[in-house]
Amino acid sequence: MVNSQNSMSKDWALILGGSNGLGLATAKKLARHGFHIVVVHRDRRTNMDSIEIEFMEISAEGVLFKAFNKDAINAEKRQELLTDIETLLPEGHKIKVLVHSIAKGNLKPMHAKDMSVLTHQDIEITFEAMALSLYDWTKELHERNLFHEDARIIAFTSEGNTRVMPGYGAVSVAKVALEALTRNIALEFAPVGIKANCLQAGVTQTKSLAMIPGYEKLLQHALKRNPQGRLTTPEDVANAVYLMTTEEAKWITGTIIKVDGGESLV
Repeated sequence: MVNSQNSMSKDWALILGGSNGLGLATAKKLARHGFHIVVVHRDRRTNMDSIEIEFMEISAEGVLFKAFNKDAINAEKRQELLTDIETLLPEGHKIKVLVHSIAKGNLKPMHAKDMSVLTHQDIEITFEAMALSLYDWTKELHERNLFHEDARIIAFTSEGNTRVMPGYGAVSVAKVALEALTRNIALEFAPVGIKANCLQAGVTQTKSLAMIPGYEKLLQHALKRNPQGRLTTPEDVANAVYLMTTEEAKWITGTIIKVDGGESLV
């Protein structure tokens, strides 16, 4: 059932990669503040029972909600999704917030004796998923006139944009490219009202983090570095996303904002 107060809103948030981690926390946060939500995710059927429970929490906020379990990176599927979203939005409704939370990267090392190493194709796939897809979605949402006149684009980067660690090469390349694309989107789409920023989260215990080789050491090191004495949570990051959607944040664009409790200071 849709809450009558929230149903009066015409603002939507589109979350790319919103079934867990930062994307899911963001979807829940924005729903609590009256945004209607579209989530695009890619998950196995065996995981869907637990994911559906999370999605029910979003619907319970009284907003309109739709999830698409499709590949947001595939060009053909993206066109299908855009058409579905175009059909879904009631007349006068627009995408106010686009959140890029796609975490599809290769974590092979560049050099190893007893295991496969990073290839050109591995880097290419990671780059397309975690960086270039932001531009593809931005460009095509604009071309279909689906963006709000004061749209906010938020992408998630990491400290791997400057720090190196074994097995993180492909993702590091993608994060640097993501930041460059975000800056250029902020510049070139400014005339149509789009603001674009990256949020750099501190080390956050998510499924994506658990895929990084030796992630336990990363957690321990982050706890020692962080002056707050704890890790960053998905909710911390979701709170920052919400702040970037407010009227007061409309003059912030083309930058990287750290959401880490001071972790990167040390």
